[in-house]
Amino acid sequence: MNTNRELFEEAPVPKAVALMAVPTMISMLVVVIYNMADTFFIGQTGDPLQVAAVSLATPIFMIYMALGNLFGIGGSSAISRALGEKRMDRARNLSSFCCYGSIGLGIIVAALFIAGMDLILKLIGASANTIEYARQYLTYISFGGPFIIFATAFGNILRGEGAARESMIGNLIGTVVNIVLDPVMILGLGWGVTGAAIATVIGNIAASAFYLVYFLRKKSSLSIKLKDFKMGERIASGVASIGIPASLNNILMSFANIILNLALVGYGDTPVAAMGVAMKSNMLVVLLQIGLCAGIQPLIGYNYGARNKKRLMQVFRFTGICAVIMGTVLTIIMMIARRTLIQVFINDTEVIAYGIQMVIALQLSGPFIGILFLCINTIQGMGKALPSLVLTVCRQGLIFIPLVFILDRMFGLDGVIYAQPAADYLSIVLGIIICFWLFKAMAHRNGAEEEF
Repeated sequence: MNTNRELFEEAPVPKAVALMAVPTMISMLVVVIYNMADTFFIGQTGDPLQVAAVSLATPIFMIYMALGNLFGIGGSSAISRALGEKRMDRARNLSSFCCYGSIGLGIIVAALFIAGMDLILKLIGASANTIEYARQYLTYISFGGPFIIFATAFGNILRGEGAARESMIGNLIGTVVNIVLDPVMILGLGWGVTGAAIATVIGNIAASAFYLVYFLRKKSSLSIKLKDFKMGERIASGVASIGIPASLNNILMSFANIILNLALVGYGDTPVAAMGVAMKSNMLVVLLQIGLCAGIQPLIGYNYGARNKKRLMQVFRFTGICAVIMGTVLTIIMMIARRTLIQVFINDTEVIAYGIQMVIALQLSGPFIGILFLCINTIQGMGKALPSLVLTVCRQGLIFIPLVFILDRMFGLDGVIYAQPAADYLSIVLGIIICFWLFKAMAHRNGAEEEF
């Protein structure tokens, strides 16, 4: 932990950001490859309906990840602040709570989803052509739900104590297992979407096993021992205060994705498949910037807990500059390679035509979307539950969903396609306003604890 303390408190800001963010960005790159692998190999079946079915099922998978972020982001924020305050016992209580809480919630939610599968399939907009494929995929994903939630949670928890490298390795293990199994199960055994789901679950089991071994064998400031499990003393509420807004963001993204798919279904199954492929391609831009900004969240939390305001602001400014530069470069790459990226996934003329238009639309906010993620992670790192909740609800709920309906009525399919970049820019402006309000309030604290 001494090495981590030096990283949080004394290392030059560019070095500290690099050491925390680069492993997280690599983890996100791994997630990009992981998500693209499923779509790529399913696309090799030559069946757009299977691609569309996985696109329709993606929001449910995102809900499992959202529940992982409830404990992962909420726990990581609380743990990094506890370590900054030198409250080691509290950090151990927090990590143990996140361990058993994620497993327990995973079992409950998986059982509910399996029992209510028919209703879920109707809600996500599965058509007569895609419903059986979606059912196959979601059934196996739900059986693996507890592992998906645990692996997502502890990838974040490890970063909370500065173990970004170990978090990256766990993520990498899960992805490699998934990618190796995908072609075997999807194409070799001819299992299609069922094979994709099984490969995904086994990958998450492998990642979960690595994180468990890390705690059992490595020296850590954290604990997964049952004796350290507590819910009182603001343990559960401390995790939930940041975890709920963070997970709500993912849940709203899932709901927004369902709304988007329902709007697209009105124009046929092909636009649904095309948007699924376009969004997979866009993950390169989005997730790398999320990785950069999520990586620095423990630095923000630690220095906020340690009341080192100067270092906190240095981290924020440097990361913002990096985010804009990286976003611009990635956007240019995506615009140049847009046709090739779509063709890699599926060689269907109609899907390619729609997909190219959708990639262009999604890249309109690419250069600056990192600023939004920086604002979100800074607010979460500071432990500001209400502002985090406000930004989360506005981004995927109050802004994006109404825009889908409004632009659909005004411009038809084109309006649906361009709703996302419009919502992104409105959310970026809101995020900047909230962050500067918090920084101004922080500057006037005069050493006193303040709640926003």
